[in-house]
Amino acid sequence: MLGTAAPATRWLLVEHPGGWAPAALDSPGIDDAVADRLHRTALSVGGRVVLVRRPGRAAVPAAARPRRWTVLDLDGRRQEGTWHRSDDLLAADAALLHGPDDSAAGDLPGPLFLVCTHGRHDVCCAVRGRPVAQALAVRWPQQTWECTHIGGDRFAANLLVVPDGTVYGGLDAARAVDVVQSHLSGSVDLEHLRGFSAHRPPVQAALAAVLRAHGPAAVGDVTPGEVVAHGGRWRVEVLGRGGLPARSEVTVRRTSQPAARLTCSASADATAYVWTAEVIDPAG
Repeated sequence: MLGTAAPATRWLLVEHPGGWAPAALDSPGIDDAVADRLHRTALSVGGRVVLVRRPGRAAVPAAARPRRWTVLDLDGRRQEGTWHRSDDLLAADAALLHGPDDSAAGDLPGPLFLVCTHGRHDVCCAVRGRPVAQALAVRWPQQTWECTHIGGDRFAANLLVVPDGTVYGGLDAARAVDVVQSHLSGSVDLEHLRGFSAHRPPVQAALAAVLRAHGPAAVGDVTPGEVVAHGGRWRVEVLGRGGLPARSEVTVRRTSQPAARLTCSASADATAYVWTAEVIDPAG
């Protein structure tokens, strides 16, 4: 799974308790023009738009209450608002484009845990994701949300932690609670780690390799330095803190798996990349 987190450094979370279309922004209540604008803005800033709803949701009429939106940056900055009509999301689009306005920030209860349950995108995400979302909601009710597609359906159930952007996969209800508790305690769970969405796939694999060799450690204890590409290989400098080496060099290689049916909804076989990383030696 390593190196498979979809890159993003800014997230727009839009509360949408109704049904989700296969393509999230095509969902009822979001005008085509607004959806297109949000999509283009996200692409321009390296961000993602994710629809969210509470686990175990009841049917809520669209006009019953304002729905929330939140823009989160990797550095923890945030901005929140509400919307009744699709046009109200233009304020969210501005925050997504320019970054959160700290003066408008609300109080978040801590990291948010987004579990993909997007069944109309891939049924495996709903079948495997909903029990995980329910289990996390029992322990962290204010921080847990179901969400639309975040990539890697074949690794369901998938969990995205924001704002730090860590992605875990292959979870079940029991293991998910342990993984989140470990994450909050400052120890990345390497068995279920897919990667860190702040970085490109080869860098994700290199950071994970250092954590595996010298951890346990937290997400923020490893950062990339110089990255040099040579065809299908990369040399990645990893800077560590705490109990990790101050500097490590990692070689990363990309190979392709044999074609296979990768997801529940796949109509044909496809190939996928595999990232392997080896720590050469710590230095510095």
